[in-house]
Amino acid sequence: MDNETSTGHVTRKAVLRAALAAGIAAPTVLMGVPALARTLTAGEAAPPLTPECDDGDDPTVPQTEGPYFKPNSPLRNSLLESGTTGVRLTVSGYVFGLACRPIAGALLDFWQADTNGAYDNTGFRFRGHQFTDAQGAFKLTTIVPGLYPGRTRHLHVKVQAPGRPVLTSQLYFPGEPRNNTDTIFDARLLMSVRDAGGAKEAAFDFVLNVPQNPGPSPTATPTTQPPGGSWAAGTAYRAGDRVTYGGPAYVCLQAHTGQVGWEPPNVPALWRAV
Repeated sequence: MDNETSTGHVTRKAVLRAALAAGIAAPTVLMGVPALARTLTAGEAAPPLTPECDDGDDPTVPQTEGPYFKPNSPLRNSLLESGTTGVRLTVSGYVFGLACRPIAGALLDFWQADTNGAYDNTGFRFRGHQFTDAQGAFKLTTIVPGLYPGRTRHLHVKVQAPGRPVLTSQLYFPGEPRNNTDTIFDARLLMSVRDAGGAKEAAFDFVLNVPQNPGPSPTATPTTQPPGGSWAAGTAYRAGDRVTYGGPAYVCLQAHTGQVGWEPPNVPALWRAV
């Protein structure tokens, strides 16, 4: 996603990204800041943007899950394995709420086609999930996906803030010829992509439908402590582990470390009642 509006003004969220990268408190840099400009290349037109993260904006647009999603993907931020072929791709960005505050501990589950356009539906090649860090940042290391019949190049993703609904969407590459013929393609979901030697680097920021009050801390809003049971924040859980929480029992679906806000009833992507 681009960081600049069609009028040439950098978005409020772009300033926040720069501040987080520099370790500056987010509200501080927003006081009287005109913006950090990015120069458009000759003839380049800025595409429609995912919301600029001003208070009250709509969240990142959802898209169809498609037929190849699989739960229980491995916890990992690199989808590269031994023998992986293809152009290396790094995707980085942040997950924000509606008030432009980063969301720590947000779950991102990625899946994609291999360099030949095929999905692994028996194992978990090019599938994996991760969590945003304390600054709301994520980073995915993978390859540029091949062309699946009838589609343009794309990455699939599910994003969920602690205790909130899941956003299912797709990310796209600028300059792809099939962007013009793919009936699902949405320019608001374009990543910013640049060449990096023989690899590519991409950036995209998600805006989730999470109400927030502006404040200095980019951490997730804590919830109340568990009302009894064996589940505990800070515990490393593996797929298949069983816990109790407030009476009911749950089985773990994906390996993760428990944290406040990820109690079993709040995250069906991680826990299933038994």
